[in-house]
Amino acid sequence: MMHNYKSLIGESTGTYKEKGSKFIAYCQPILDEIDFKEKINLIKKKHHDARHFCYAYRLLPKGTNYRYNDDGEPNNSAGKPILGQIDSFSLTYTLIVVVRYFGGTKLGVGGLIKAYKEAAKDAISNNKIITKEITSTFIIKCNYSDMSFIMNLVKELKLTILKKELEIHCKFEVDCPIKIKEELELKLKNRLLSYQELEV
Repeated sequence: MMHNYKSLIGESTGTYKEKGSKFIAYCQPILDEIDFKEKINLIKKKHHDARHFCYAYRLLPKGTNYRYNDDGEPNNSAGKPILGQIDSFSLTYTLIVVVRYFGGTKLGVGGLIKAYKEAAKDAISNNKIITKEITSTFIIKCNYSDMSFIMNLVKELKLTILKKELEIHCKFEVDCPIKIKEELELKLKNRLLSYQELEV
């Protein structure tokens, strides 16, 4: 079972120039497809006079959700080379958008593949790759008498409290590293506490 994945720490840019054409790559972490749409729209507003906005992204810890787009460039000459760079660095939760300003001279499919690849690679090189732990979110319900047990559990297993509600009963939403998920479940079962693991 996978316990971690690689992503990026923030936003970076990279550039590549060839025969008057300029390729500007934006490379950044994203959370989901909604985040992708918001970020590509910001880039399109910033470069409203550009000709092409080619992109690729991967999502989920295993990178199983992905897309790439040539945005009017010849088939597989832009999106696929960009995705290839994401894959060569084993990244996920990652978006790269390459903006092209046409310089008047056609580069051919081979020239385009190289340009989009090099711009994407430059952007990744200007970023910082980080390893993140895969976590699972649990909702735990308990009585006030179990509060100290829960707080000790949070400290012992290094859980992150995302949300807590203290009303008639207590409800905690916690993030748990997937590698100790079974240990958390066992401790909660032994205490006869009600819990639910949220779907990713």
